[in-house]
Amino acid sequence: MSTSTHRSATENATTASPARKLNWRVVDIVVAAVLGVATGLIFWAWNGAGYAWFGAADALTPGLGGIAVGIWLLGGVLGGLVIRKPGAALVVELIAAIVSALIGNVWGISTVLSGLVQGLGAELIFALFLYRRFTLPVAMLAGVGAAAAAWVFELFYGSSPNILKSVEFNSIYLGTLVVSGALLAGLVGWLLVRALASTGALSRFAAGREARQEV
Repeated sequence: MSTSTHRSATENATTASPARKLNWRVVDIVVAAVLGVATGLIFWAWNGAGYAWFGAADALTPGLGGIAVGIWLLGGVLGGLVIRKPGAALVVELIAAIVSALIGNVWGISTVLSGLVQGLGAELIFALFLYRRFTLPVAMLAGVGAAAAAWVFELFYGSSPNILKSVEFNSIYLGTLVVSGALLAGLVGWLLVRALASTGALSRFAAGREARQEV
């Protein structure tokens, strides 16, 4: 093979598979803020119903309340699926938690700390896939990551941390958190992103372009 032919083949391969840019654009920052605020409003709306569901389930079987937590893990999944850049899951979940705390809830500043930890949990999953895979299984794993992070946080945080409770309680709570994270954060988040993409609202993002290709 001649040098010119080899160079041409290399250039064609480079053109066909351009390296993904992981640096944030202005539009990424704006959309992260919008997603964070919108998700924070969802948190606020869920605070009453979710807290009641949590209390009722926990009264039925201690630890079962974790089944209601998934909605509060939604921000990290949405941020990761839409923006697809390092830090997106963390930023959106954290902004959502701040909005929820500012509007007012029974948990106060601990909401922000929870949002930080939960966002990191989801972020870790997207990082494990090098910010290249955004399928339904990855979205559900991100929800599980956020749930596991929430479990660890609550194990040690607060005036009555869960580490003081029984192994049975913590096992049930972890199991219900994982299920809730996978379904209410992962599955619901993935469906919400697809619904948004179908409207054209995400046309500046890969999620929107993928939706157009599927039509």
